[in-house]
Amino acid sequence: MMMTERGMVAPVAGGSVLAQFDDVLAAAAPELVGHVQAVKFDADTGRLGVVPDASAYGTKLRWCARKLVTAANAKVQGANVRTLHVLAPAAGKAGPATAAAALDRQPAAPAGPVRTRETVSDGYCRALAAHREAMPPRLADPAIVQAVERQNRALRELSRQAFPKPDAVEDTPARLQRRRQAAATEAAALRRARAEKAGRQVAASQRLEQTA
Repeated sequence: MMMTERGMVAPVAGGSVLAQFDDVLAAAAPELVGHVQAVKFDADTGRLGVVPDASAYGTKLRWCARKLVTAANAKVQGANVRTLHVLAPAAGKAGPATAAAALDRQPAAPAGPVRTRETVSDGYCRALAAHREAMPPRLADPAIVQAVERQNRALRELSRQAFPKPDAVEDTPARLQRRRQAAATEAAALRRARAEKAGRQVAASQRLEQTA
């Protein structure tokens, strides 16, 4: 890292990789010699940018990228090439000037809008709108509508019977009798509790008198 920061090794290694790239191609992929040009090497990331003169050679480069990286590190001592970045094919034979220009132009956004699956033509939209307008409205079958209404009424009636409102419940004789029994039981329990409490108080006063 110290040598790289001081510029002692990285520029030399990068220049050597670019200068000896044809030898790397000859050793790893001889069929690409003369059709690929190395244009840039980033010593910090270890990325080597190359430009083919046709898309077919670019595909071949991607297939043998690992082999080329290994050959570059073997040919150039201290190169430390990690990845191979294949750029867009250049027009004609890839030279240093045209390849560098392609490297600078690559990140630029496309001039026109990118067509995706969500992009539809105006003609399709007009045809779809006309088709929807021409379609006849769907009419529901009266018999089906009546059946649905009858079913809803039956469900509401069942719900009303299963869960009646408190105000709507009538006081039947049985309910009145149960209420009277409950009130009598409660009154008897209260009387018994009062009597027991009075008995405990009398017993406590008697014990106090005996103690005194």
